[in-house]
Amino acid sequence: MIVSTSSSQFPLIRMRRNRSHAWMRRLVRETTLTVDDLIWPLFVVDGQNERQPVKSMPGVERLSQDLIVEAAKQAVDLGIPAMAVFPYTDPALKTPDAREALNPDNLVCRTVRAVKDAVGEQLGIICDVALDPYNSDGHDGLVKDGRILNDETVALLCQQSIVQARAGCDIIAPSDMMDGRVGAIRTALDAEGFQDVKILSYAAKYASSFYGPFRDAVGSGGALKGDKKTYQMDFANSDEALREVAQDIAEGADMVMVKPGLPYLDIVRRIKDEFSMPTFAYQVSGEYAMIQAAAANGWLNGEAAMLESLMAFKRAGCDGILTYYAPIAAKLLND
Repeated sequence: MIVSTSSSQFPLIRMRRNRSHAWMRRLVRETTLTVDDLIWPLFVVDGQNERQPVKSMPGVERLSQDLIVEAAKQAVDLGIPAMAVFPYTDPALKTPDAREALNPDNLVCRTVRAVKDAVGEQLGIICDVALDPYNSDGHDGLVKDGRILNDETVALLCQQSIVQARAGCDIIAPSDMMDGRVGAIRTALDAEGFQDVKILSYAAKYASSFYGPFRDAVGSGGALKGDKKTYQMDFANSDEALREVAQDIAEGADMVMVKPGLPYLDIVRRIKDEFSMPTFAYQVSGEYAMIQAAAANGWLNGEAAMLESLMAFKRAGCDGILTYYAPIAAKLLND
């Protein structure tokens, strides 16, 4: 017996028609991922021709300055618009006052100058502004009697931003989550003649368990005393993220970021819908490590999962994605 699937009143709606061929799927695709959406985070370490694998991030290495320059040239060739530089600071240089962050010849500043000398304006450079790579306590701010000092930290972050801008940084990215730091940094940059240096605020940065491998990469994990829950956001909160973003926009942020990424796509969508600002997300180390581990065990197709995850960021409303997969994704997208 043949049963008709059509209604007596309406024809059967066949949604599958628009999925029937690859060219058709491309033609009606709502979201597009391109190389222009990618930002490549890189870890720099002292030395020459030095590669140090990060065990908790398979495929990621700390690179010496000369190799960071080569990576920057690769990024230009691939069409990646920007890279973000994070330092692995010699533990001997870490102090309670994080003074190395203000050294105009520190590892980040030397690297920024070298990259700019090599590729000029073909590649944007983003510099993290926070004290955790330099603080012997492993915190993003100054610590006194177990308490994170907000205003004293902000004063140092302003100096750190100026040092990085003088080195050639294009985008200052405060990730510290101190109150009022975006406005203070904007004022400090403008006063020093850096009106064109942009601010990408880590506006909604959550106290997350997904940061562990990153802390391994920059060497701050073992130094961390306590946790960061008094200044990073509670991961149960969503409305609070909108208030944080609104404050940073009012203080002069040019772009805002959500961190981590995939577990917080609802936050990305709310922010994009509410503010229509350039909105970025960071596919953080823990997200990267999970995909890599599953792929290494044959539990999923690593490349397919990577591209699907990056598309999810775009679908949620991201204008840019910080991802350790940037060069791999760029090659696939270019092909």
